[in-house]
Amino acid sequence: MLKFDHVSKRYPEGSDVLLNVSFHLKRGEMAFLTGHSGAGKSTLLKLIAMMEFCSRGCILLGGQNLNKVTEREIPYIRRKLGLIFQDNKLLYDRTVFDNVALPLIVSGYGYKEIGRRVRASLDKVGLLGKEKKYPLTLSGGEQQRVGIARAVINKPEIILADEPTGNLDPELSAEVMHLFEQFQNVGVTVLIASHDANLLKRMGHRILTLDHGQLKVG
Repeated sequence: MLKFDHVSKRYPEGSDVLLNVSFHLKRGEMAFLTGHSGAGKSTLLKLIAMMEFCSRGCILLGGQNLNKVTEREIPYIRRKLGLIFQDNKLLYDRTVFDNVALPLIVSGYGYKEIGRRVRASLDKVGLLGKEKKYPLTLSGGEQQRVGIARAVINKPEIILADEPTGNLDPELSAEVMHLFEQFQNVGVTVLIASHDANLLKRMGHRILTLDHGQLKVG
């Protein structure tokens, strides 16, 4: 599903942020990406999301070489991705329904289909019945669930999460991680960047450790 083949990333007039990184995630596999601050975790996720492009090497997503993607193709490939951030980037002046529906509205779906998909997505994250509420009336854990519902509304093939539990207490963090496992169980590939070593060990999934841009596979 996702393959990094000797990938390096260097910014102009700087050193390598990622150096000769190689790994392979199978379809339906869940893995964690960890490492010290500045190790290159966010950069690696940005390469997959095509917010950045590698300097050397090759990234394959579903067999497609991301180095050869045209600018016009990028939005269509991104629909295969579900992106989740520590700052869930919700629109606080819009309802939960409107926040989750946004990717479908942008893609031009009809009203009935949007309603059906939004309710199904909210049901998956345990928020069905709260679609008319505003994000600020929800707890931190519920807000993160809204972000997850929005990320999976397009039925992505791969979920990328950057420190999704960074603002949550241990109990809520575990709940969010188990949500990701539910998506993995239906065949979605999940890659989560996190610095919470204790949580990662308890989850029992594969751990990819970055150390100054180099990958150590655990």
